[in-house]
Order: sequence, then structure tokens, then C-alpha cells
Amino acid sequence: MSVLARWCHRHRIVTVLLWLGLLVGLGAVSGAVGTKYSDSMSMPATESSKAMELLKGAMPAAAGDTDTVVWHTTGGTVNDPAAKERMTEALDAISTSPSVASVVSPYSPQGAQQVSKDGATAYAQVTFTGNARDVPKADVQHVIDLAKQARTTGLDVQLGGQAVQNTETVMGGASEIIGIVAALVVMTLVFRSLWAAALPILTAVAGVGTGVVGTGLLSHGMSIASVAPTLGVLVGLGVGIDYALFIVNRHRKGLMAGLTVQESVTKALNTSGRAVLFAGLTVVIALLGMLILGIGFLNGMAVSAALTVALTVLAAITLLPAMLGLLKMRVLSRAQRRQLAEHGPVPVQATGFWSRWAAKVQARPTGKALVALLVMVAVSLPVLSLRLGSSDAGNNPKSTTSRQAYDLMAGGFGAGSNGPLLLVAEAPTAQDKAALGTLVTELRTVPGVAQVAAAPMQDGQAVGTVRVVPTTSPQSAQTSDLITDLRDRVVPAAEHGTGLKVHVGGATATAADFASVLISKLPVFIAIIVGLGCLLMMVAFRSVLVPLLGVAMNLLTMGVAFGAIVAVFQWGWGSEALGAGAAGPVEAFAPVMIIAILFGLSMDYQVFLISRMHEEWTHTRDNRRAVRIGHGETGQVITAAAVIMACVFAAFVFGGQRMIAEFGIGLALAVLLDVLVLRMVLVPALMHRFGRANWWLPRWLDRLLPHVSVEGGPDAPAAEPGGHLEPVLQDVSR
Repeated sequence: MSVLARWCHRHRIVTVLLWLGLLVGLGAVSGAVGTKYSDSMSMPATESSKAMELLKGAMPAAAGDTDTVVWHTTGGTVNDPAAKERMTEALDAISTSPSVASVVSPYSPQGAQQVSKDGATAYAQVTFTGNARDVPKADVQHVIDLAKQARTTGLDVQLGGQAVQNTETVMGGASEIIGIVAALVVMTLVFRSLWAAALPILTAVAGVGTGVVGTGLLSHGMSIASVAPTLGVLVGLGVGIDYALFIVNRHRKGLMAGLTVQESVTKALNTSGRAVLFAGLTVVIALLGMLILGIGFLNGMAVSAALTVALTVLAAITLLPAMLGLLKMRVLSRAQRRQLAEHGPVPVQATGFWSRWAAKVQARPTGKALVALLVMVAVSLPVLSLRLGSSDAGNNPKSTTSRQAYDLMAGGFGAGSNGPLLLVAEAPTAQDKAALGTLVTELRTVPGVAQVAAAPMQDGQAVGTVRVVPTTSPQSAQTSDLITDLRDRVVPAAEHGTGLKVHVGGATATAADFASVLISKLPVFIAIIVGLGCLLMMVAFRSVLVPLLGVAMNLLTMGVAFGAIVAVFQWGWGSEALGAGAAGPVEAFAPVMIIAILFGLSMDYQVFLISRMHEEWTHTRDNRRAVRIGHGETGQVITAAAVIMACVFAAFVFGGQRMIAEFGIGLALAVLLDVLVLRMVLVPALMHRFGRANWWLPRWLDRLLPHVSVEGGPDAPAAEPGGHLEPVLQDVSR
């Protein structure tokens, strides 16, 4: 790390230009080739994916994305001449639009059931030539514009479907700006220098910008969801600003201690830089741990987020030292520069609020531990009612056309009309076709089924489709139960003794399959993440109790994140006010992503806190002093880091994307309570109670585990107050 620091400092102009060239070059390539994001949640081994593959092979035109144009009259019926003429004209124009394969109008014999019983609402099905992600947004927008032209005072026309929702989704926006401004304000208050505050922002933006562009290029080689870049920005900005903050903080201390700019940059990178490298690798490993789940949708998100974090680390250990060299002493505040000129080197001492707070925790640890534990448990309680699923247009903001179309469909045709099931049947013989007819009749008597419509099969056609409309909404637990009942009881009974093969598919079934597969693999993922964290802590601190304590804290932090998400998004406590739509299930992939992210962040803060305690314990063998000193000297830095990260995460809550808002709420609250309640209260309080047992490790296990110095080797300088993981893994990195 010393060699890298000196090179980047001496060649600072070259380093900055290399980063600028990398960002501009990748941006130019991305602009030329574009992106190819995919939001498919299908899994090859599930029944819904089999249904889709069968449909694509037999009826390619029917496999395209099907959206809906729905209209409602406030006076009269949709069959009144004026309304009928106006909508027929609009649908005819839509049917000849680019990327439109077919339109089924309620005014045609095939769409006769697409008029509500009261005659006030009707809908048309618009099938595009490809899936929602492949259809050009301009073509979808053209369809939307044609439909909106039919609106009058008494005729409300709205559109729903995945392709329509994609046109409403705006990637990026004000969220990033709000988060950056909030972080800049916090760091200006901490550093009292605008230059010092701006450096972490510039470093993080360089790393995140490169990561986002790189993610777009990766989308050509692997399946990456369209939400992945936004998620990468959310995580990358949070960790990137914090990582740069720790290095800048250590560099400023070096300058105040009398080091030259080059000496201070080298020392900062050789200590805090190693810590940043370790912390970043921890987050990357946690994110890439999702690859073991073998789910394509998550693989792309994991790789893109890991890439962004890795690039923010690279920016922190290369670009930042170069910019520190360019700024020279201006990284200090004017008061610090004046103090240094008048009084010479003055090492910064750890005094103030956090030192006094550490003494108070030492004096009364039990009571404070109980209060902290009660706070965490109380916030985590909603997690007991966690229900995973997939949001739909009913969770969109009320101002969107997709949400209004959803409400019109639910009002006119029932909640299930927004998520019909599609049964795809293989019926090659006459006997099989007869069995399919019997199944259609049986489906109309199944509890939870509101409507059944079978497409007529032509001569020689071996594949047929049956549209089943549930009585409940797509995200309802009852709809999931209906899917299970059809697959386990109704369909097998119809298939028995025949060659008929029926697969239950459609968007609603796909979402249910995705959640089911993910839930079944979640325990293995949690066990691997928890086990990895425990092992790393044990190697680092030669202790059994400290790793177990860290694992318990991580689980409490995850409970807080999910508790907040359930309360806001599943129970609906303020979700509409946040622009995140109505209450609904939590996105099925959210737990995996949040566990991976929080594992890395919590490990970072835990190692930072414990490393300073362990260093003092190694020197004095006095547990009370070790815990108090480590607590007091690290409080200010990790609290500032947590506030910055929480500000960045919280800024994404108001971006209008429900999935990202879930991450923003959960991560922001979890990070804040993790540091303020767990690391600053519960962990030191429990370690005061446990005494010397904190540092016990069986001799046989001590011989078995590799020896890694967290605080540095014998010749390493002692950690300065307020440093970050000072220094981590010196023996390994040297």
C-alpha cells in the first residue's frame, strides 16, 4: 500500500487523468452500444417458466407482453355510440402502431367478456411483439398517447401493464443529488473545510459513475435487472463516501502531527487504506455470496453492486491520494492551518462527548444494555409478519396511469383481473382436448376463481391456453393459495389417465414461483453469511465470544431493517406519502440483498470498534480500560460515517421506485441504529459485563486458525484516536 500511495501522489496528474479517461471511455462505449437490461424473474426449473417456453415455441405472437387499455364512463355505458366510436377509433390506430402484434377489443366477439356487468368499464388487450423490456419505449409511449387522445370529460382512459410501467420508471434523478448534498453538509460540519468535505464526494462519484457505466456494458453479457444501476448507486455512494472519509480523516491527523503531505498520504493509505480495502472486500464477498443461490435475477444484481463497490474502493486507494497531493495543506481548515503555523505539530486527542459517554456506559452497563436491546427488539417486531411476494401496479403512486388503470380494472372486473393466470396445455390428441374441456368446466367451480376463458384450438393445434381470473389481487396470499391448489389438486386430476399436460403460468404465477424458490434457499444463504462473518471475526480477534457477539448484533440489525420495511411497505404506514404506492408484500429478493449489504456494513463497524479495544487489551490486559478507550476513541468517526450513509440511503426513498425505497428505508434506519444503539451502547456494555471472557480462545483452536494482525505488527505505529480500523491486516497486505 505504501508503494501505491507514493506512486499515486508523485504522479497525481496522471492518476486523475487516468480516472477521467476511464470514465469518459466507458461512457463513450456505453453510449455506442447501449444497455440490455432484463427484468425477467422466471426460473428454468419452475412451472411458470415451462409454461412460457411452451407458449413461445407454439405461439410466439401470444408470448409477447400483453398490456391493457381500460376506460370508464361516468355517465351511460361503454356501448353508447359516442364512447364506442371514440374508443374503436383509438384501438384501430393502436393496432397498426409499431411493435403492436394484436389488439383484442371488447367490441369484438373474442373480447365480449371484457365489459363489466354494469357496462361502465371495459378494457382491450394490447399484445406487443416482444417482452416488455425489448419493446422500444418510444413505441409504447406512442400507444399511450393514442389512448389518451380518446379521453373526454365523461370518458376516463388509462393504461396498465409491464411495458407501460417501464415508460413511467425514471432511472436516477434527484435522489442522488439529495444524498450527496446531505453527505457534503455532514462532512463540512465534521471537517470544517469544504475542500476536505468535497474529496470523499468526488472519489465516490468517480467510483460509482464508472460502476454504473460498467454495469450497463455487463448487461450485454449477463442478465441484469434495470433496477441494478440504481441499487449500485445507492450502495456505492454510501460506502464510497465513508471509505474516502476515513482516509481523509487519517491524512488530516497526519498533517496536524507534523508529517509532510507525501508522508501523511502514505501513512493514511498504509493504515486506513488497508482498512478500506478490507471493508470493501468484505462487502464484495457478501454480495457475491448471492451467487450460491443460483438465481439469474439476483446474480446480475449481485455482480453489478459488487462491481460498483470494488470500483469505489479502487478510487479511494488511487484517485483520492492523488487529489490529496493536489490539495496539499488545503485539506485542513483555516483554523487548523493557522494553529499548525503558530504552534507546530499538535496531535489530535480523543476528548469530548464520546469519551464521556464511554465512561457512563462503563459505570452502568447493565441498564443501558437492557434499554438498547429493548429498542432494537421493538423496532424489529414487525418482521414476524413478513410476507414476501412481488409488487404490482396497485403499489404504484396514485398519479401514474398504470395505478389508475389497476384501480379501474379492480373496480369493474374484480381485484383478480389485474393478474390473471395463464394455463398452457399440451393436448395433442382428441382425447387430450376433451380432457382440457373438462378441466375448463371444473375450473369454473374452483373456490377463488372468478372467471375462466379458453382460447379455441384450431385443427392441428397441439397447444392451448386457458385464462383464469382469480377473485383476489395478484399479490394476495389467497391468490398464491389458488396457484398451489390448481397445481397440486385440480390440474393433476384432469391430467390423470390422459396425455394432457397443463402448466400454470402468467406473470402472477412467475412472481409466486420466484418468491417460493428464494424463500427455500434463504436459510442456506443466511447460514453461509453468518458463518463467514463469525470465522473472520474469530481469526481477527482470537476470541470466541466477540464473533458470537458480532453475529448477534448483525442479526438484530437485519431485524431492524426488515421491521421498518414491513411497517412502511407491507402495513402501509406512510408508503403512499413517500410516493411508494399502497401497502403490499415485500419484494422477494429484498431480504437477500439487504442481508448481503448489511453484513458487510455491520462487519465494518464491528471490526472498527473492536480492533481499537483489542489493541488496548493487547497492551494493558485491562478489559475495562480497553473497552472504554476503544469506545471513546472510535465514537465520533463511525457515528459521522453512519449519519452520512443513512442520509445517502434515505435520499433514495423519495425516488418513486418502490423496490429502491424499500432498500432506502431499511438500510438507513438499520445503519443508524446499528451504530447509535448497538456499537455505541449494547456492544461495549456487554463487553464490560463479560470481562476477560471477551478475549478467550481455546488453545487448540488458536493453533488451528491462521494468525492475522488486525492492529498491526510490532513495528507498526499505534492507532491514532479516531482512525479507521487502524491498521487492518497489515501482516497480510504488507
